Amino acid sequence: MQPIVAIVGRPNVGKSTLFNRIIGSRLSIVEDTPGVTRDRLYAQASWQRHNFLLVDTGGLDMDSEDDMVRHIRNQAQIAIETATVVLFVVDGKAGMTDGDTDAANILRRSGKPVVLAVNKMDDIKQETLAYEFYSLGLGDPVPISAANMLGLGDMLDIICGHFPAEEGDDPDDIIKVAIVGKPNVGKSSIINRILGEERVIVSDIAGTTRDAVDTFYEKDGQKYMFIDTAGIRRRSKIKEDIEKFSLIRAVAAVERCDVAVVAISAEEGITDQDTKIAGIAHEKGKAGIIVVNKWDAVEKDNKTMAKYNTRIDDELKYMFYAPRLYMSALTGQRVTNLFDDIKMVNENANLRVQTGVLNEVLIEAMARNQPPSVKGVALKIYYITQVSIKPPTFILFVNNGELLHFSYRRYIENQIRDNFGFKGTPIHFIVRNRDNKK
Repeated sequence: MQPIVAIVGRPNVGKSTLFNRIIGSRLSIVEDTPGVTRDRLYAQASWQRHNFLLVDTGGLDMDSEDDMVRHIRNQAQIAIETATVVLFVVDGKAGMTDGDTDAANILRRSGKPVVLAVNKMDDIKQETLAYEFYSLGLGDPVPISAANMLGLGDMLDIICGHFPAEEGDDPDDIIKVAIVGKPNVGKSSIINRILGEERVIVSDIAGTTRDAVDTFYEKDGQKYMFIDTAGIRRRSKIKEDIEKFSLIRAVAAVERCDVAVVAISAEEGITDQDTKIAGIAHEKGKAGIIVVNKWDAVEKDNKTMAKYNTRIDDELKYMFYAPRLYMSALTGQRVTNLFDDIKMVNENANLRVQTGVLNEVLIEAMARNQPPSVKGVALKIYYITQVSIKPPTFILFVNNGELLHFSYRRYIENQIRDNFGFKGTPIHFIVRNRDNKK
């Protein structure tokens, strides 16, 4: 899993400003009103050679019983459980408060590495104000100013020092597979059925997998690494928070994988959460497989699978290229078929097509269906070449990229798929004007 850094702290200590400084853009709403950041936001961030997910949270207000405050507190506590490292932000100008002490007690009990950042130290003369925060028992306070970008480099160095040691690139002969899906669709049960043993905790309670687990497996000479996505302890009345948590885990897992297995519960059908998680795999350009698990629990007739396929066509139409597998981790039905699909989509994501053959297909496609014209100006496609894999990416050289309508680009994609396959992998196109000197 990619390292995850969660920013936590009392309301109005500058967490969102710090979040925006680290990622370099204004994703968080920044206001002087406590509690503005109501839901966790996350974004990709990097420092030196390290890439990580940064999670912004609402303020930790330990005393209030207001419904919204309780919701924010649940969000922050879930983020703490999710995190590789917790960045605890306090307000140096306001000084230490009882709320800081209460939050520090929670953080110590979490057992997670904590970096204590004393914010709003806008002048070097103010750094002595940070000393009182030693009494929180969280190690050396790091004086920073998110507003003026002071001390952020030192803070990030400390954060990255807590990341697990990188073991280098994984061998090319290992296919990295992420099993992703919302809580309780059977992700851990699928891995256990594959392994034939209970390596991952399985329970009827959603979110019982405590840590992300990398599991290595070999079948028929092919090596696999299965990336399970961790859950959390189920608390009452925070179903929505758990679902948001699972999205962050899915992002971190998909970043590392070659193949994303999107697991859906046959009992529940396709939900909004399923579409969000599938969309993550698609947007990241990963080879994908749609698995409908718990197929044994569904009453069936001769039209049941066709109806499910229609729903997938409607709800997950952007993953039209992904093979579908109806299976049951409980009974083992069709589980072994998953390996054939994984190998196939991985091979297709790595497939390269010679330029000459590609252009023959392009010429034939344009002869059958002429490129469109806009206001008397016809689109001309001069050349196509493949420039990368995972996902397969092609450059189209044209006279005017604005003339290449989405529908005609999809037509070209379909012609490429009809001739070369690419089942299970998205295809990306880059459009270049031939006379564009850039």
